[in-house]
Amino acid sequence: MSAAPPDGSSPERPEPSAAAQATAADGTAGTADSTGKAEESSNAYDVDMSPGRRRLVNAIAAVGVLASVGAGFLGGAPTLWGLLPIVLYAVLCLLGMDIVIATIVALVSGLAVAQMAPLEIGELLGASLADQVTVIGLVIVLGAGVGEVLKVTGAAGTIVRGVMRVVGDRNRTAVTFGMMLACLVLVASLGTLAGALAIAAPILLPIAARLEFTRSATASVMFIGGCAGLAVAPFAGSNVAIMDAAEVNYLHYLGYGAGPIAVLSLVAGLVVVPWMQRRTAGTGDYYSAAEVGAGDDAPVKNAGRSTAVFLVLLLCSVVYATITNAGTNFPLLALPLLGFATGFAGGLDAKAIAGLIYRGGARLISILLLFWLLAALFILIDKLAPFQVILDTYGASLAHSSPFVFSIAIAMLGWVGVPGATAAQVVLLDKVFGDLGASIGVGASSWVVVLLFASKADTYGPFPNGNMVGAMGLARSSNLKNMMITGWALLIPACVMYALILYFTT
Repeated sequence: MSAAPPDGSSPERPEPSAAAQATAADGTAGTADSTGKAEESSNAYDVDMSPGRRRLVNAIAAVGVLASVGAGFLGGAPTLWGLLPIVLYAVLCLLGMDIVIATIVALVSGLAVAQMAPLEIGELLGASLADQVTVIGLVIVLGAGVGEVLKVTGAAGTIVRGVMRVVGDRNRTAVTFGMMLACLVLVASLGTLAGALAIAAPILLPIAARLEFTRSATASVMFIGGCAGLAVAPFAGSNVAIMDAAEVNYLHYLGYGAGPIAVLSLVAGLVVVPWMQRRTAGTGDYYSAAEVGAGDDAPVKNAGRSTAVFLVLLLCSVVYATITNAGTNFPLLALPLLGFATGFAGGLDAKAIAGLIYRGGARLISILLLFWLLAALFILIDKLAPFQVILDTYGASLAHSSPFVFSIAIAMLGWVGVPGATAAQVVLLDKVFGDLGASIGVGASSWVVVLLFASKADTYGPFPNGNMVGAMGLARSSNLKNMMITGWALLIPACVMYALILYFTT
């Protein structure tokens, strides 16, 4: 689940390519390189592997599929052999195989165990198109399209400038809080960390340079604020998946899961960033005026109006979804509405808006394909019913397990052991362990915490990841060690905080 060190220092984990590092915590591509220019790829999950590693994962995939063919002759569903596709999927992703390809291999493995006929396979793939898992993938694609509209209309930049204007830019503490808050608001609005920070960086870096922030301190500011914003983003794919899995509304999700980590991040940031500034003050890690520019980009025409329309409609959408307990399908209406309304307010015509949404969403077509394949895989696993065998065998003892211990175990499993994009992780953990957790008394509030921690904790550590690298690149920083320290400084208190929340909610 955790990305490799970008310097390739660990021989045990593959080095992400630029495209892989561009994948945000919600599975959204678009991280910028060290020049601040966003890189694009047709595959958000592409990874670079050494020839030896590639031969290893290909051999494991071949052996796994052959074992699945043999398992198909050992008995029908329910069968414990239904676990083989999941185990194969996890191993291949942890070893660095492209997650889309790994999902295809796992699906082929499941089809072999189930011994499905071609017509049945076609029906399975057709049914998965309408599955809620596929809907989450489509939500992510639409979110990227709306983000493109916000960039072009100037709404995104206006949000950042507005926050900084409110907090001022004279006092370093106020600026630290304002920069974190600006990143939080923008990431929450766009639903993607990488793309939002790429917009915020040209505005924030001149402010940081004027107050003599070091590069490492600036990277910490952007990373902390961005991660907090990603947690509270109402229409981010992983957050939609958590609310859908736990069957809660946005306010419930915010109260037990996202709200605490966002508040903790802002409070901890006021301690971590000044400490990082002192740590790096004597190293010459400063910006030059020529490097970051003046930061006085000409405002986009009608940017204020498009920003106001976007924020009002976003607030109305969140309130409506909360009151009506709208499910996963609501963003399919809300996101295009937000995109077109913002575009019209910014003076764009319908054709131009549609083109922007297409352009933004087209970059993430691999994510939609991934979730369609995952939906088919999960339907197939349900058909094989391996966990029914486990429940039939160990149900009595599991019924007496501690919900707190179970919750901690699943949260830790998701943190260090479940591969994939965050929304995919949420879906996988819920499909595999959701019913089991409910049967032993894990409530909706606890499940929100489990899924949030399991899917997002690896953003803060223990290993470097794409979000860290993206924030560093946009802040023009090259000190990975300092970014790792920032992540751990948030991760440790977050572990304590969520453990306490689980203790009191299970």
